[in-house]
Amino acid sequence: MEEYSEETKQPKKKRVGCRIFAILGFILLLAAAGFVFFKFYFVFGSGVKAGELNLFVYKGYVFKTYEGRLIQAGYNSKNSNATIQSNEFNFSVKDENVAKQLERSAGKFVELHYKEYLGALPWRGMSKYVVDSVYSISSAKEPEELPLSIPGEVL
Repeated sequence: MEEYSEETKQPKKKRVGCRIFAILGFILLLAAAGFVFFKFYFVFGSGVKAGELNLFVYKGYVFKTYEGRLIQAGYNSKNSNATIQSNEFNFSVKDENVAKQLERSAGKFVELHYKEYLGALPWRGMSKYVVDSVYSISSAKEPEELPLSIPGEVL
């Protein structure tokens, strides 16, 4: 004969199954919350980038965000075809004060502090790099003049 609980008049085996199901559901919920935190809110890295501010826009269909592009000195070759590309840093800005500073700085040399996340959120921006402060803004740096040398000629 089965043992019954005095409060609910149900067999004790069913209550144990419900308890195990609830514990597994709670563990699954904690794992999902941990994944979301580490993917979208954990700051993976931070640093400073410097270069010429090439583009800064406010755009989006549902979530309007500030997006920018910084052109850094030097060249970047991502493929083996030996093509040369500029070193670009695409970023998002969520702070209005920082965005207002950058809106007035197109074409200028800027130093930006950023945080790197493992994933992008639509209301934070389209990039996983989020600029949180501006260190300096100056007029665009002119490229340094290199001496022209002709083979066999001594300068």
